[in-house]
Amino acid sequence: MVAVADKVVLVTGGRRGLGAALVDEVLARGARKVYSTARSAYHDGRPEVVTAELEVASAASVAALAEAAADVDIVFNNAGTLLPAPLLTGDLDDATRTFDVNVFGPLRVARAFAPILAANGGGALVNMHSVLSWLAGSGAYGASKAAAWSVTNSLRLELAGQNTQVVGVHAGFIDTEMVSAIDLPKVTPAEVAARIADGLEAGVTEVLADDVTVAAKAALSGPVERLTLSFAR
Repeated sequence: MVAVADKVVLVTGGRRGLGAALVDEVLARGARKVYSTARSAYHDGRPEVVTAELEVASAASVAALAEAAADVDIVFNNAGTLLPAPLLTGDLDDATRTFDVNVFGPLRVARAFAPILAANGGGALVNMHSVLSWLAGSGAYGASKAAAWSVTNSLRLELAGQNTQVVGVHAGFIDTEMVSAIDLPKVTPAEVAARIADGLEAGVTEVLADDVTVAAKAALSGPVERLTLSFAR
């Protein structure tokens, strides 16, 4: 388990939505410094917050951030993308971009910051997934989140030797700009951020952030044809 108080934290995609809620949450729990990234420069007036540009699809951008943030203890891999990309009929470039951001992006960050976490005592890596990791029907996005879940589970084993806690987070629909057009019940970013931080500090390996996610995880042992997007409605 890793306590947030007095730690240096990195939140990718921290400008808005769940990322912004995570920045607020870790500051409320006493984080000493928070690096908050976005794809373009922005300002945050709080003295504990250091903003930085980051494109997770760029190895050079990730490497530059790692060089500038060598004091990080906890990494929240939150940056992601949601593009309309059905697997058969969607633009293949959109599907490729989805995987590059949602799967290889967090992996690039993990690879760059693993030595930093080790040097700073182990710390924690927290990866954001989705209930759609387990439910079919959301095209390349869901497929990318399923792949990200697998990546996290393997990273947990690979990072165990350096005492890095690896947490996977699954959530249904969070009330953010990304899913504003989807007419389904949503939880607030603040609620999810608090549950993530609670899980991190309790030493869990997986955070199920809402009731629909708990139900979906429990259904994984049942018939696979029932695991569709309609489950979340």
